[in-house]
Amino acid sequence: RREPAVRLQHGVSGLEPLAWSEDHRVSVSTARSIAVLEQLSDVHSGGQEMVIHRTAVPAPSAACLLQVGPKKEVAECKEKFASSVDPTVSQTFMLDRVFNPEGKSLPPMRGFKYSSWSPLGCDANGRCLLAALTMDNRLTIHANLNRLQWVQLVDLTEIYGERLYEASYKLSKADAPRGELGDFSEFQRRHSMQTPVRMEWSGICTTQQVKHNNECRDVGSVLLAVLFENSNIAVWQFQLPFLGKESITSCNTIESGINSPSVLSWWEYEHNNRKMSGLIVGSAFGPVKILPVNLKAVKGYFTLRQPVVLWQEMDQLPVHSIKCIPLYHPYQKCSCSLVVAARGAYVFWCLLLISKAGLNVHNSHVTGLHSLPIVSMTADKQNGTVYTCSSDGKVRQLIPIFTDVALKFEHQLIKLSEVFGSVRTHGIAVSPCGAYLAVITTEGMTNGLHPVNKNYQVQFVTLKTFEEAAAQLLESSVQNLFRQVDLTDLVRWKILKDKHIPQFLQEALDKKIESCGATYFWRFKLFLLRILYQSMQKAPSEVMWRPSHEDAKILISDSPGMGSTEDDQEEGTSKQASKQNLCDTGKGMDIDDTAEDSLPQSSDIGGREPMEEKLLEVQAQIEAVEMHLTREHMKRVLGEVYLHTWITENTSIPTRGVCDFLMSDDGYDDRTARVLIGHILKKMNKQTFPEHCSLCKEILPFTDRKQAVCSNGHIWLRCFLTYQSCQSLVYRRCLLHDSIARHPTPEDPEWIKRLLQGPCTFCDSPVF
Repeated sequence: RREPAVRLQHGVSGLEPLAWSEDHRVSVSTARSIAVLEQLSDVHSGGQEMVIHRTAVPAPSAACLLQVGPKKEVAECKEKFASSVDPTVSQTFMLDRVFNPEGKSLPPMRGFKYSSWSPLGCDANGRCLLAALTMDNRLTIHANLNRLQWVQLVDLTEIYGERLYEASYKLSKADAPRGELGDFSEFQRRHSMQTPVRMEWSGICTTQQVKHNNECRDVGSVLLAVLFENSNIAVWQFQLPFLGKESITSCNTIESGINSPSVLSWWEYEHNNRKMSGLIVGSAFGPVKILPVNLKAVKGYFTLRQPVVLWQEMDQLPVHSIKCIPLYHPYQKCSCSLVVAARGAYVFWCLLLISKAGLNVHNSHVTGLHSLPIVSMTADKQNGTVYTCSSDGKVRQLIPIFTDVALKFEHQLIKLSEVFGSVRTHGIAVSPCGAYLAVITTEGMTNGLHPVNKNYQVQFVTLKTFEEAAAQLLESSVQNLFRQVDLTDLVRWKILKDKHIPQFLQEALDKKIESCGATYFWRFKLFLLRILYQSMQKAPSEVMWRPSHEDAKILISDSPGMGSTEDDQEEGTSKQASKQNLCDTGKGMDIDDTAEDSLPQSSDIGGREPMEEKLLEVQAQIEAVEMHLTREHMKRVLGEVYLHTWITENTSIPTRGVCDFLMSDDGYDDRTARVLIGHILKKMNKQTFPEHCSLCKEILPFTDRKQAVCSNGHIWLRCFLTYQSCQSLVYRRCLLHDSIARHPTPEDPEWIKRLLQGPCTFCDSPVF
């Protein structure tokens, strides 16, 4: 069990209420909002609990009315159907919440039905977008641009309704004209073709855009597939970064032909450097099939020639959830796709493999997992492990094992009652790197009785040990700490508990740094040292925000002009000194107690306390690693300057200052840096292009990587991405408040804007 347990303000709603994004945010669909819990691996906190930043996407206050015709005509039709003599019309109309979202005498349809996270790199900050579907069928896309507030970027239900209205509710011009809105069947049809059931994001793909001078440039785009009640699928294409309505490239509608569709998922497969994709659709009656998705102008994109049926039996087992996992087949020596679907209490699986003979399909069911229907399913895409849960608090872990022909599953039971006590489960989600399992729980039965009140909580369970997490971080192909926050949090927890870095991890990391010297391993080392430093810090005895009244009294007695006598002043000074001595004594006792087990006592007479010496040593190591990372980034910035400037051109980057700062340390001997600086100085031709203070026009010398101080004492913080001084009141900060960066300006060339899009050089976090 991993603390803390996060209590929800409202009950959960919808199917699969829990989702975990690639940028480590957990969304929980509730009856009033989507609660978003962002996991942070905070290097400035000494607490052992998981650090969670909590925000929320509120549900709209107004009900969503689908656009099925002119407002006046729709109002007349509703009144006609409500007062119809035929009970099959009047009762169907009055009880259908799609027709009557406002409810009137019925309870309001508030809350969320489903939420889905986009891949990493879709919003303006390079993070994930959130697609949200309300209970009254409003589909919107939200972004968290300033960390504290969620902003609605677009309402897709409204846009799709306008498109259908303009096309007279026909999918193509060749379609025969339909009936009038006054016909109840036509009224139902127009609603069902706009009622979303599920929506899912594709991976990021590359499109080609033609510029005004006929040059082609590659532009990133992402697809959002929306499954409707009438079995149609709308595929939206968005240009990245997604900013709003203007970023919508196209919208194509596909007819799936599946009766009563319940769920969909993207099938993405890579074969011989060719990316293929399609849409997997499941039905409430049982069948599952893959549909081709034809897209134009997508670079390297291929799809199926015709639909592929994965399961065709109408066995009345509804498909509740579908996951598609890309894997590597060790026997066939090629990539393959594992499709798993929750159907009742069973798991249906299908292995898709492309060979010379064509597309091979192997399928079967895993039975005997749960005694109750599966309420939630999630998958670890790193190793293909699947987790399912039923409402009785039992979670099954299914591990795929390849055989010569297909595969088999080994499964084991995880009893949450052994971790949390008696609980009911409502949803599960696994973290991106498979370190944690998030679970929505309420109180279970005690002594055969149900609880009086339900308290919904999101709780966390570890799925990996510290050793497994450390090994995965060392062998990571991603080489980005921010994208592996769940793994770094396990490492952080271990170091804060033990108050030292394990020897095997230190040695393995030093070997990696010696062998390849990638900056990722230096950032990992900096992370470990910072956590070690926090573990050695003494916890404050008092609450930090509470004012100290005693200190205030001493300050008043010491302040001049109060008419206090010399004796009073001496008494106040002696009180302050005695208090300081007591504090120092207490501090020394606490340090001795904590250091007794982990560090040997110092034998130096009159020397510093051993813990203080250790703190100074760790602090020196942190500064050395930070300086190394700074120099490496300075070399990158100078490389960009050299590639993108002409002779004697002022780039607005303090090039001369960066060169002098790199060469100021006699102990720093980097041949690459010396050669690069030599070429740049030759280009600059004795020009210096210094920065000037905007307040007094004095020169800003480059003597510090963090700030610039002019001769009149004006202090400006430096941008850690370009090393320019941020001479404005508005700037950006890294997620963990490591560094600051300036905003790009319209005058900046493309290469400087590209530099400003980079993550933090110390912790890989995005910048806001």
